Amino acid sequence: MSEGNAAMITRDDVIDFIYAETRMLDEGRYTEWLDLWLPDAVYWMPLDYKQADPVNATSFLYEDNFMLRLRVERLNGERTFSQKPKSRCNHVIQRPFVDVFDPEAGKFQTVTNMHYVETRLDEQQLLALTVTHDLALVDGAFRIAGKKVELLNCDAAFGNIQLLP
Repeated sequence: MSEGNAAMITRDDVIDFIYAETRMLDEGRYTEWLDLWLPDAVYWMPLDYKQADPVNATSFLYEDNFMLRLRVERLNGERTFSQKPKSRCNHVIQRPFVDVFDPEAGKFQTVTNMHYVETRLDEQQLLALTVTHDLALVDGAFRIAGKKVELLNCDAAFGNIQLLP
C-alpha cells in the first residue's frame, strides 16, 4: 500500500488487497486471512439469486467472527478427519471493480467476478462467483468489513463447499 495518509491510497492499493486475500486462501493461510477481518464483519453467501436479506432468508452461509474462527480452526485442525487429505482451492479472478473509493472516510467497496475451483481426492467443483468486498481502512491497513459471495448458479444442487470462495 502507498506510504503516508489516506489521501495517498490508490485504487490499485485496493485491488492489490483483493489479490492478496485471494492468494492467502489459495495457499491455505487461513489464520493470516482471518486477521484481515474486522471483529464485527460478516461473511455472507446468499442462497437465492439477487437475495437482499441475509437475516430473514436462508443463506448458504452467514458467518460472524465467531463462526469464521470455528471454520478456520476446523480447516487448520489435525483431527479434522473429513479433511484428510485437505481440500485445495484456486481462484481465477478478473480485475476487481472499485465501486466505492473514499479514502477520507476509509471506506471502499469492490466487486470481483471469478471462477473458483475446489478439489479433494477425485472430486472437483467449479463455481462462478461475484464477490463484493466492503473494506475499511484501519490504522493505515485495509480490513474486511464484509464479504458477500454470490454464486452464479445458486439454485443448483451442491455438494459440500469445504473452503472459502
